[in-house]
Amino acid sequence: MVLGDTLLDRDVEGLVNRLCPDSPVPVLDETTSVDRPGGAGLAAVFAAAQGAEVALVTAVADDAGGARLGTLLAAAGVQLYALPLAGATPEKIRLRVRGRVLLRHDRGGATGVPGEPSEAVLRLLAGASAILVSDYGRGVAGHGALRAALAATRAPVVWDPHPRGPAAVPGVHLATPNEPEARELAKTPPGGSRLANASRSAQALRRRWQAGAVAVTLGGDGALLCHAGSTTPLVVPAPAAEGDTCGAGDRFAAAATLALARGALVSEAVQEAVTEASAYVAGGGVAAALPAPPVTVAPAVVTAGGDRIGAHAAGEVVARVRAAGGTVVATGGCFDLLHAGHVATLQAARRLGDCLVVCLNSDASVAGLKGPERPVVPQGDRSRLLAALGCVDAVLIFDESTPHAALSWLRPDIWVKGGDYASGGGDQTLPESEILARWGGHTVVVPYLDGRSTTDMIAAARAGWPAGTVVPAGAAGETVVRSTAKGTR
Repeated sequence: MVLGDTLLDRDVEGLVNRLCPDSPVPVLDETTSVDRPGGAGLAAVFAAAQGAEVALVTAVADDAGGARLGTLLAAAGVQLYALPLAGATPEKIRLRVRGRVLLRHDRGGATGVPGEPSEAVLRLLAGASAILVSDYGRGVAGHGALRAALAATRAPVVWDPHPRGPAAVPGVHLATPNEPEARELAKTPPGGSRLANASRSAQALRRRWQAGAVAVTLGGDGALLCHAGSTTPLVVPAPAAEGDTCGAGDRFAAAATLALARGALVSEAVQEAVTEASAYVAGGGVAAALPAPPVTVAPAVVTAGGDRIGAHAAGEVVARVRAAGGTVVATGGCFDLLHAGHVATLQAARRLGDCLVVCLNSDASVAGLKGPERPVVPQGDRSRLLAALGCVDAVLIFDESTPHAALSWLRPDIWVKGGDYASGGGDQTLPESEILARWGGHTVVVPYLDGRSTTDMIAAARAGWPAGTVVPAGAAGETVVRSTAKGTR
């Protein structure tokens, strides 16, 4: 389990061939950009890439950045347990030329206040095999309920601190500050050798935090480990490695936590972490460790298309309703050829709360689910038709086969399915129920109008049945009444 602050990292690659005419600064012509989770999210992705089952407890805002993080984390196999976050999702943008950073641009404003954890989060903390606290100084590691749960857990806890963050919970197994962080946190006075300063810092932090051990990472020189009960530090040298060090500290902390989860001694965990972090840097850093196709167009969660369409619109609606103490309702589907059955389900869903967000399968998602001839109506038109309905407050388009990533970000109080799930027989548990339970949400089923089916409408139109014809079950799947516009199929 990883607990901490998650950022949205974006690497923008480009070329510089000229200076700005009104100021002597380089002009970056963007060629590609890649998004990835940063902070605690990156540590969670690293752990998941090693084959571990990983849950991430972090704060996510109701904005397009939060939606993008939900998509990226789900794609990496990380189970997101999101706390509400007031304000905006923090973003870290690196402008790069030929692999070198030209400028870093941070945005997201002042640190927001994370909301309360659900009972599912507290149960998860109690049952985790190992916990990594990845603190980036934005409030999650200082949350009172989470700190109480961390203090009570029997799992090994690794604390990766930040100078702007809180002190580690007393009794953690291992703290992993880097050299500047350790010096600042311990208020180590200048003077003396590098190893002596690192050792003094580590011993001071270990005593202050009542930690089992403190490992100060030394960049390309490895790490220095101070144990309880010993005044002699263990120096773990690193193999020679050069390259992009962005994310190396997260890789170190994740590797140490995984080793402790397997039962390794702290010294063994630190040695393994040094080896992993060095190999990570030598192998090309985050770009090589998390390969992803360049993103030069809209991200997976579509963020534009009208006043009620996209992550920005959905986030504004959800934030407004939550601030007023209302109930957020969501539903989802392809909604290809919008018909009366769809409208009945949407109207019933809207009556259950104070807003309704529709999670709409994108064209690529529909084609993957229903075949290359679908959808009949493209996502732009489908989203506008839905947004025009009085019972729909916002439409969020997603590319995946399921809305799980979108749900992890939206965190609706109620998820609505229309159909015969409650008609009896077999397992009636909805696949979204487990995800809704992460934040205390609920799934419900509402009745649908019998005899309405997009598949049958398409079959009737293609077969050329006259308007008002009863389509035989063998021809279109079930006996239904369909009407078609004169002269169209």
